Amino acid sequence: MNRAPQPCPLPPNALLRAYQLDGGYADCYSTDLPLAVTHGRYVEAFYTTPLFKTERLILRLAIGKPSTDAQARQLAAGTLDAFAAWTVEKRADDQLLLADIYGRTRSWLMVEPIAGGTRLYFGSAVVPRARQRRSFGLLLGFHRLYSKALLASARRRLVKFDKRAKLA
Repeated sequence: MNRAPQPCPLPPNALLRAYQLDGGYADCYSTDLPLAVTHGRYVEAFYTTPLFKTERLILRLAIGKPSTDAQARQLAAGTLDAFAAWTVEKRADDQLLLADIYGRTRSWLMVEPIAGGTRLYFGSAVVPRARQRRSFGLLLGFHRLYSKALLASARRRLVKFDKRAKLA
């Protein structure tokens, strides 16, 4: 079972695939959990991790887009279509595709049941303008590390949720 987030190909049914097919940059990371996790639970865990809360704080201060844990839960439940600097572009039962307010990036989360647990996916897409390609390339290393850290953080949070539920 793959515990540490690893780069992987996009699944054939990934909502993010359209951006890869359009010639833009798209990535995909996955990690496996030895427990059943719903998509909603994953989305909530991802956007309420301490690491992502730091990003939410930066977005509030830098561009005036505040967000709360309650809004993250609403996004996860499918009752909210705008969260921090993103809006929902597409939803499916097992995945969520978000577009940033400028329309330049996409964030994608998906779950897949596997033998003995759940595979969590996280990916991003960027369609840079021609003059931005070089600057994006310079940030790519940081982006890859940050993507893995976000997915690992969500994984830890889901394990913590599961332990709490078993103790209750």
